[in-house]
Amino acid sequence: MPMRAKELTPAQIKALSHPGGNRPVKKPVGGVSGLYVQIWPSGAKSWVLRSRFGEWTETTLKDGTVQRGRKKREIGLGAYPDVLPGEAREKARAFKAQIEAGGDPIAEREEARREQQVAMARRGRTFATVFEEYAAEKTKEFSTERYRKQWRRAVEQYAFPTMGAVPIDQIGLDEVMAVLEPIWHDKTETASKLRQKIEAVLSYATVKRYRTGDNPARWRGNLKHLLAAPTTIAPVENYASLQIADAPRWWKRLQEREGMGARALEFQAMTATRSGAIRFATWDEIDLKARLWTIQPGRKAAKIPKGGKAKRIPLTDDMVALLENLPRLDGSEFVFWAPRGGALSDATLGKAMRGLHAADMKAGGAGFVDVASGSPAVPHGLRSTFRTWVTERTSFDSDMAEIALFHTVGSKVQQAYDRSDMMDKRRHMMAVWGDYLAGREGGNVVSLQVAG
Repeated sequence: MPMRAKELTPAQIKALSHPGGNRPVKKPVGGVSGLYVQIWPSGAKSWVLRSRFGEWTETTLKDGTVQRGRKKREIGLGAYPDVLPGEAREKARAFKAQIEAGGDPIAEREEARREQQVAMARRGRTFATVFEEYAAEKTKEFSTERYRKQWRRAVEQYAFPTMGAVPIDQIGLDEVMAVLEPIWHDKTETASKLRQKIEAVLSYATVKRYRTGDNPARWRGNLKHLLAAPTTIAPVENYASLQIADAPRWWKRLQEREGMGARALEFQAMTATRSGAIRFATWDEIDLKARLWTIQPGRKAAKIPKGGKAKRIPLTDDMVALLENLPRLDGSEFVFWAPRGGALSDATLGKAMRGLHAADMKAGGAGFVDVASGSPAVPHGLRSTFRTWVTERTSFDSDMAEIALFHTVGSKVQQAYDRSDMMDKRRHMMAVWGDYLAGREGGNVVSLQVAG
């Protein structure tokens, strides 16, 4: 049985001194086994408790026997004389009792310290301050200040007045519903996007340890039971599309118009791509020699998520000719540039489309309206016109048309095994589509003998 250290008096502890050297020394003070005063070369003193606790370890001795035990570890109990002998012994007894009960004082102390740090981090952090922190990173994805402001607008207008000043760790279902419910039926699309942003901010706060628990803005298994599905309140409306029979007449009117907006609309019709992809197209994406337009993931308004697959668009002879004849603006990277050098606005293409409708009406025509709604056709509706042409006027494969529109084709398993984007076949299909628009003979003829 180890010898118990003599219990030193406060005066004796005060009189202890360092024996010399560059390392601290420990002197047992008795009263509690394993309690020491640690004396530094400078004369400073602190309390240390030495004991065995924590994970069990196994050590193989020279004779082959295995000895199982716990490592001897040290716990600091504070500096002397800030902590006097009586208090030091009380702390040591408390830790000893904790160890005997199977606890780990160091691990529990670290956990308490972490919780304190989290509590300090949460203190003073409101939804508004965390949103600003999140937005500082998120808006780096946007290329212009205009889109940064647009991304923030709904949160600032609808969320800030209601819960902007609420501490981030106190935001629950009631706070989220108070923001969304008043606008869910009247401004459904805005409210739906706002919900997504709130969910993202709260998820960010959880990762940063500003809050804990479930995300009250989550849709599945949560808000979907309290709010009507957005599509049932405001069903998605199809874009007014150009009728197939009107397409050649519309194209002829388009050729008569001048300006960058008209040429952008022309290129959009030939490629059947989205307006955003056209407006933000840059020359470094275009390879005229290879007759290929490649849009990389993450590019503005291209609808390709970061980490996704690049979009490759085959260019026909007509498309290449249009691009080669476009004027270029010094200092602008955009293929279809605005007068001030930036990207064309969506309104420019819409205005060009409305102008074609008005000009045809003025010339005694019926204009260019959607067959179902009777509304004037819009640029995005050209994609639907192309898809209808493929179905009703050609024998082209429907999956190939869907790939041309960059829609998902087949099951996930099929997508994993079939990675072909049918480039040569699609180039032929788009050339035939261009012939149809231009009213050239053969626009409805499909050759099925095309190399994949």
